[in-house]
Amino acid sequence: MATTTRYRIEHTSRYRYAAAARDCVMALCLQPRETGRQRVLRFEIETAPPSPVNSEVDCFGNERHVLNVHREHLSIDIFARSEVEVAPPASLPERLGDDAWQALRGSVDPFADWDFMQPSALTQPSATLDKLVAELKLRPDGDPLHATQRLCDALHDAFAYRPGSTSTESSIEDILATRSGVCQDYAHVMIAIARSWGIPARYVSGYLHVAGEGGGPAPGNATHAWVECRLPGLGWVGFDPTNREVASARHIRIAVGRDYRDVAPAKGVRRGTANAELVVDVSVREVG
Repeated sequence: MATTTRYRIEHTSRYRYAAAARDCVMALCLQPRETGRQRVLRFEIETAPPSPVNSEVDCFGNERHVLNVHREHLSIDIFARSEVEVAPPASLPERLGDDAWQALRGSVDPFADWDFMQPSALTQPSATLDKLVAELKLRPDGDPLHATQRLCDALHDAFAYRPGSTSTESSIEDILATRSGVCQDYAHVMIAIARSWGIPARYVSGYLHVAGEGGGPAPGNATHAWVECRLPGLGWVGFDPTNREVASARHIRIAVGRDYRDVAPAKGVRRGTANAELVVDVSVREVG
């Protein structure tokens, strides 16, 4: 059996309001997801001020928590702590069989795969995207595995990683205009292109462990996003275009969806001030 890696994660979100807010309801997507390669050993969530938090499962199978704050407050702190074990993925073959594209078309389920085959809010096709595809000479050549690997590599080389150049609501057009963005932008572009080739593709939110000196967390450890494509004979395979690699045991999954909007760490409504400051701090540490 493959050796697993254990991680301890601390994710803190601090909201500060310019004036008192009340009747705040937030949907939190912070709990790592159980998979064949990932086991959740512990998860806990607490808030300040202390408030009721109820759990539910969404339509994609992600665990969510609903926070309700019905008192006046000037701030909310959300503390999520997790401990998970992640096993490395199985080695990928050099290539798939000659009939892989035909097998892919035959395996697509028009109901189960619908959400991951159609354009979503943040993965819309466009003439600008078509121009990028033509410029990079991106085509579904070879077999589906070769095509997705080449797509992942090409997007890594085509864009510059630049925090602050886009926002969580940025469209594909925004990253294409400047050729710069962050992990969610790389993921949205790859998903849009893969779906246009007839490959089911979904957005994955999670964490990426980057070891610092002494094995501790390095600066920049934070939430991360990558892509999974469902390939014939292999199932869902993770690709990280931001880092030009196949998802590995250092990719810790939280949730899957059509795009970022389905798996945002926190979203909700409140009454009161419209101005809020959010500070997020994430630590991902490998533990023995």
